Amino acid sequence: MNQQEHIHDHPHDHGHHEGGRLAGWWHRLSHAVVPHSHDSRAKVDPALESSRDGLRALWISLVGLGVTAVAQAVIVVLSGSVALLGDTLHNVADALTAIPLGIAFLLGRRAATRSYTYGYGRAEDLAGIVIVAVIAASAVAAAWTAVTRLLHPAEVTHLPWVAAAGLVGFLGNELVARYRIRVGRHIGSAALVADGLHARTDGYTSLAVLAAAGGAALGWRWADPIVGLAIAVAIIFVLKDAAREVYRRLMDAVDPAIVDQAETTLRAIAGVRDVAAVRLRWIGHRLHAEAELVVDTHLTLVAAHEIAADAEHQLTHAVPRLTSATVHTDPGCHPGAHHHPDLSHQRRQPSN
Repeated sequence: MNQQEHIHDHPHDHGHHEGGRLAGWWHRLSHAVVPHSHDSRAKVDPALESSRDGLRALWISLVGLGVTAVAQAVIVVLSGSVALLGDTLHNVADALTAIPLGIAFLLGRRAATRSYTYGYGRAEDLAGIVIVAVIAASAVAAAWTAVTRLLHPAEVTHLPWVAAAGLVGFLGNELVARYRIRVGRHIGSAALVADGLHARTDGYTSLAVLAAAGGAALGWRWADPIVGLAIAVAIIFVLKDAAREVYRRLMDAVDPAIVDQAETTLRAIAGVRDVAAVRLRWIGHRLHAEAELVVDTHLTLVAAHEIAADAEHQLTHAVPRLTSATVHTDPGCHPGAHHHPDLSHQRRQPSN
């Protein structure tokens, strides 16, 4: 059995275009000053690079949402709009969701222990659950506020300022959402993608403020609560998508195309007669693979080990974000794990 941590930094897997302009600039700068290497001693820094990407996305988005909330708060003071005040507080709450994700990324950097032998990457998935809960709370709050406004209409004043603040809130949240989603997909973090979707729901809430201001300008006092109900429904749809993504990650679901790519790569390895099984799972934003290969019956132990080492090495190069693999070789006369119990019993039988 062969297991090796390996993180490669080939040009075909950098995906600079996926992280947005800022992330692409950062990667180009990093690659200009940090030499590329396949040496095992150089694994630590590349292994932490994805977490640094995630943390940088969180803090940049936190600052972006903070600036948006401050701009809205100034207009709240000038206009006295209760609706805009609620949207401002909502943006502040969205910015604070960076805290559980930041803790998760920091935990993910900790080394594996005797108790947590795969490390702490699963902390990101737990953070995803928290973020889904926050989205659900946002949906409930939006619906509750809309119903309350229907029962007790509130007059909106200083409408031009309120409309401008709603537009600022939408643009700020949308920019942050796109950045979080792109970086989350780039590093394979479902939790960061879910946080980006949450920021997008807050943008819809800001648009509701804009629509309510327009309706109030026309004298439609019911416009604010009706639009609020529509936004609550939109948040529920976003909640469904985010919850499904986090659920699939918690259940170790992977894209079947990745499994096909892994099998194709293994079958192309010289000396591999068949691929008995391939299993992949996410641990945080990294993939781990387990593979069972069938090789020639009469190979020496050293030759079989060479095939397993070659398979592991090529697999980590072919599958994006795959950082470790465990490869087991079976002789052609006993292919598959179902033979292992019989072999164990035969070895333990007393010889005559």
